[in-house]
Amino acid sequence: MSADGPILAIGEKPLVAPRTTFKSITEAVARVTETPAPRGWWIAFLTALSCTGILGLSIAYLFYRGVGVWGNNSPVGWAWDITNFVWWVGIGHAGTLISAVLFLFRQKWRTSINRFAEAMTIFAVICALIFPGIHVGRVWHAYYLFPIPNQMSMWPNFKSPLLWDVFAVSTYFTVSSLFWFVGLIPDLATLRDRAKNALRRTVYGFLALGWRGSNRHWQHYERAYMILAALSTPLVLSVHSVVSFDFATSVEPGWHTTIFPPYFVAGAVFSGFAMVMTLLLIARVVFKLTDLVTMTHIELMNKIMLATGSLVGYAYGMEFFIAWFSGNEYERYVFINRATGPYAWAYWIMISCNVISPQLFWKKSWRTNIPLSFVVSIFINIGMWFERFVIIVTSLHRDFVPSSWGYFHPTPIDITTYLGSIGLFFTLFLLFLRWVPMIAIAELKSVLPEANPHAGEHHEAHDEPAHAAAGGEA
Repeated sequence: MSADGPILAIGEKPLVAPRTTFKSITEAVARVTETPAPRGWWIAFLTALSCTGILGLSIAYLFYRGVGVWGNNSPVGWAWDITNFVWWVGIGHAGTLISAVLFLFRQKWRTSINRFAEAMTIFAVICALIFPGIHVGRVWHAYYLFPIPNQMSMWPNFKSPLLWDVFAVSTYFTVSSLFWFVGLIPDLATLRDRAKNALRRTVYGFLALGWRGSNRHWQHYERAYMILAALSTPLVLSVHSVVSFDFATSVEPGWHTTIFPPYFVAGAVFSGFAMVMTLLLIARVVFKLTDLVTMTHIELMNKIMLATGSLVGYAYGMEFFIAWFSGNEYERYVFINRATGPYAWAYWIMISCNVISPQLFWKKSWRTNIPLSFVVSIFINIGMWFERFVIIVTSLHRDFVPSSWGYFHPTPIDITTYLGSIGLFFTLFLLFLRWVPMIAIAELKSVLPEANPHAGEHHEAHDEPAHAAAGGEA
């Protein structure tokens, strides 16, 4: 019987290519970290590093001159800074959803993509945390955000949703980092055992925390992983809900609505899956991982993007209904102005990218079309940035009296800060691809029939023994 026989017999699609073995999984993932980096990786890394340098120079100039170097004005007090913050936090949502929520629901298709998503979460949140810190103006007083004793006896205002952001996002980052690292331990032990020189053996040995793949080690690992997954799951709903409170708890027309928390969560999962798809499709081709990341994974992710994109489209329509049904003329004007006013171009880009483009995935042949999936994922990333821009800027640029109306124009510092944050994200992500197993070796082996003695016949005798799935031996 073939390796996929038991799976096909019950009507499920295989999650790895036929004839995949324990050994082939280890070799496919570990060789990326063990072989010299290709020229393309160096070109991409140096480009991203250059953009990161531009980010540093932009922030330094901002600190030197003040927030007046941005295009913010009166009444548009928030613009690209908060747009970028919300966009980056949203991108970080898919990691926790794929890793924790799908793990708790025993969805084994997550095993080929969860490591990607977890790493992307951490790097996206790092980029997001930059913007609240630099937009406050007096950054040297940023420590007032934290409830620590100080000589002025000034304590944070816990009634402010901006402070809720600090606690929600920092908690999300901490738990996500722990969850990511705990999942890495068996795979780091695999790299340690395969290391050909003392330096690699020492570094990976230190990070593997003495892992030997014993029964007791696995018991502690699975218990810790389950606890962290349970802690992470509520954060999927809470973090972006708290971010939405920055807007929903105000009395600003266009923001003061109860639909924002679920609307923001759906949008965050939507944009996060799109970014995972963008990065995964590139790495799948570049690092020859087509046996481990199959069309099944791509189709399932496209289905999730179709579902969350439809939820986002429903929220867009419901916003207009609420504005009409409220009887508030200011609310009505804000939404009519979004669709027909000076920023109508941004609104219709948002609708085209977020609502129309995912609808292509109703057709199976398009869900399994890799070039189309890649293009749509790019459109979704663009559209979700414009969604945050539309929510923030179009709600502010026309105040209650026409004498307070204004128009936001981004400055070069706005643009370079944003591009620099993208450079920082890709710098960290490329380092991750180079030195850390990008696919969870031990978890992916668990989907093979050999990992379950009752799943069917074993592979030939020359394959790795089943205990190699522990990740402690290569």
